[in-house]
Amino acid sequence: MKLPAVKTTPALMLQGTGSDVGKSLLVAGLCRAFARRGLRVRPFKPQNMSNNAAVTADGGEIGRAQALQARACGVETSVHMNPVLLKPQSDIGAQVVVQGQVLTNALARDYYRLKRDLLPRVIDSFDIVARDADLVIVEGAGSPAEVNLRAADIANMGFAEATKMPVVLVGDIDRGGVIASIVGTHVLLSDSDRQWLRGYIINKFRGDVSLFEPALDIISERTGLKSFGIATFWPGAAKLPPEDGVALGQAERYRRSVRTAVAAQNRKNNSVRQNDAGATAHAGCDSSALQKGSMPVVRVAVPHYPQIANFDDLDPLLAEPGIDLVLVKPGEVMPVDCDLVVLPGSKSTLADLRFLKAQGWDIDIKAHWRNGGHVMGICGGYQMLGNMVSDPDGVEGAPGDEPGLGLLNVDTVMAGRKTLRQGHAVVVGNGRCPVPDGTALSGYEIHMGHTTGPDRQFGWVAAAGNDGTDGADGAVGGQGRVMGCYLHGIFASDDFRRAYLAAVAGQDVWGQNIAFEAEIDATLDGLADHLEKCLDLDALWELAQSRK
Repeated sequence: MKLPAVKTTPALMLQGTGSDVGKSLLVAGLCRAFARRGLRVRPFKPQNMSNNAAVTADGGEIGRAQALQARACGVETSVHMNPVLLKPQSDIGAQVVVQGQVLTNALARDYYRLKRDLLPRVIDSFDIVARDADLVIVEGAGSPAEVNLRAADIANMGFAEATKMPVVLVGDIDRGGVIASIVGTHVLLSDSDRQWLRGYIINKFRGDVSLFEPALDIISERTGLKSFGIATFWPGAAKLPPEDGVALGQAERYRRSVRTAVAAQNRKNNSVRQNDAGATAHAGCDSSALQKGSMPVVRVAVPHYPQIANFDDLDPLLAEPGIDLVLVKPGEVMPVDCDLVVLPGSKSTLADLRFLKAQGWDIDIKAHWRNGGHVMGICGGYQMLGNMVSDPDGVEGAPGDEPGLGLLNVDTVMAGRKTLRQGHAVVVGNGRCPVPDGTALSGYEIHMGHTTGPDRQFGWVAAAGNDGTDGADGAVGGQGRVMGCYLHGIFASDDFRRAYLAAVAGQDVWGQNIAFEAEIDATLDGLADHLEKCLDLDALWELAQSRK
């Protein structure tokens, strides 16, 4: 197979000893750090597997981690930053997106055969990204230690070999066994692949770094690899969007707190009393305001279905100190005392709708609404709120249809091309929407299917400059307490989030104002500052320049 010529822009690649070792955030932090040094930096990931996707400026889709990395560089996103995106639709199959557009649906074994032919397109995308860069920071996927998959690899050493890319291995000490994982990866690699491995980074270290110094000598003795530093654990990373569904298993990210339970009880009793349990306030939250009852606490429940997608829509809610968000796991019931149920996106709406019903969550959600609660559906969640979801052509899996929750008088048919667009919008008054007319929104659409029906006349998301007469996205029903739309990112719009939560809470008091997007940028700066202290960035830049 003849590969295209590869531009020799300075570049380096971070590969992991396993999944979820922190590669994505390290790349984001390094992108911001080197960009602040005046370099034109670009991120690149040959292959990603995630249902958290972003719509690019050039009209395609990539992994959201690469969108965050582009933001760290201060540049627009491009489909070429992540030329192959796999979006799981089941345990053994995924939608294959190549250079931003859907190529096919494939089972794992079929994709293994297919990806041999994708490397030229991956190299072509890398060349396009490198064309306008002083430095490209590449992120691998999974681990190069998965040597059983090496023959058709395009994500790790297969890409490094094709581009003559120096590789830095990332090991996560927080999960234990980091010495074994680094040395073991080195041992498993073939001699021809080992030549690209130049050093390593220890990530998520807690405690006294000096205690690990003898381990550096052991790793050097066994591998000859250079240490580029030890990145100590940085709590601020929790404020940045997670790459994929692995984060949903982190209990500390989505948990019900004692603090909010006490505050909710105070509100329910309409009285103020001291929290004898000594509850700890959320970071950034004024605990005295909670104790005085001046800040409402909105309890939000989110069902965790198997193919949940773009769940970073929840992150702005997590950032609000007055929000108690609980991710409801399979086998659990929806909390009876929640104020709001949010149905997030899904990569396989029919399958997830059936799963939701099998858990009994449909009964819980309907009871929640009957008792005066609010429900918000985004994208696939919006489709589930209707009367019927049909997939006659098997766009998202096996053909079929499934009755929805019936909380919105709409129907959805999966057909046509995937909708991919970014945009600014405004809320339009329709007699039902509880958010003021003209409230600004921004976000993106990324979905299959078209939704129609009587409640569509109460669409509430109009493109900026449209007063709604040309049609507005979404629907409102259920006495104004059930809303849905296709626009992702609505909760990141500060004015909308505050107005909607005030409507849910029944009071226009929300404590301190959170500027969510500004906080993301500040966090990227904080991450860059942290890596400047922990890692040898000068040595990493020198390594990137050594690429021939």
